[in-house]
Amino acid sequence: MSPIVLAYLGIALAVGLSGIGSAYGVTICGNAAIGAFKKNPSASGSYIGLSALPSSQGLYGFVGFFILNPIVSADIDIFKASAIFGAGLALGAVALFSAIRQAKVCANGISAIGGGHNAFGTTMVLAVFPELYAILGLLVLILIAGAL
Repeated sequence: MSPIVLAYLGIALAVGLSGIGSAYGVTICGNAAIGAFKKNPSASGSYIGLSALPSSQGLYGFVGFFILNPIVSADIDIFKASAIFGAGLALGAVALFSAIRQAKVCANGISAIGGGHNAFGTTMVLAVFPELYAILGLLVLILIAGAL
């Protein structure tokens, strides 16, 4: 495999895996919101806010693209290409799982709100914890890109 293909594969993994995680995550939350809306339609703003949280991981993959893409050139060496591949894979995998796990936290909060409990603030705080790891994945990508 040529170095440029390896580098672009890393970028594709960052964007693709983070996007898949976000799509899956917002679907989990959306399903919970539909069920909760049937019980308590007045809290639809809370449902929408919590349902949107897992979408941020997909944005981190998109940011990763803009950070890594300028480094890739026709004459990229195997060291840089491997670093880009590793950074993209790391961000993509962490964002994928982070979005899904964050969605499960949010879905439980949506269900609680639908049941009449005041759980929005607590759910937002707890949903930040899985998000933190996606942010760390993006920071690692930024640090690796800066070292290249």
